[in-house]
Amino acid sequence: MAVPEDWDYNRVVGRIARVIAGLGAVGVVVSFLLGGWTWAAGFALGGAVSWVTFRWLKQLVGALGVEHAPANLAAKAVLRYLMIFGVAYVIVKYTVVNLRAAVMGLLLSTAAVIVEILIELIYARN
Repeated sequence: MAVPEDWDYNRVVGRIARVIAGLGAVGVVVSFLLGGWTWAAGFALGGAVSWVTFRWLKQLVGALGVEHAPANLAAKAVLRYLMIFGVAYVIVKYTVVNLRAAVMGLLLSTAAVIVEILIELIYARN
C-alpha cells in the first residue's frame, strides 16, 4: 500500500508547486498593473519566500517519514525560520518594495493549499 500513498503525496505536492508558480505569475502581473514596480517586486519577493518555505516544509515532512531522521532536523527547522524572519526584517526596514504586496506574496503557498483542498473535494473518489 505504500506505493499508492507515495504516488498521491507526490502528485499533490507537484500540483501545489504548480499552483504556487501559476498564482505567483498572475499575482506579479496584476500587482504591476495595479501598483507599479514596487508592488510587483514586493509580491515577487513574498512569493519567492513562500516558495522556499514550501520546499523546506516538503523536505521536513520527507525527513520525518524515514526510519533514521537526520540528527540536526530540529536545528535546521529553527535556522530556517530565523532566516525567514531575517528576510522579513530586511523587507520591512531596508527595501522600497510594497509591504502589503510582499505579505500577499507570502500567502501564495496557503492559497495553493486551499486550491488543492478544493480540487480534492471536487474530484474526490468514493
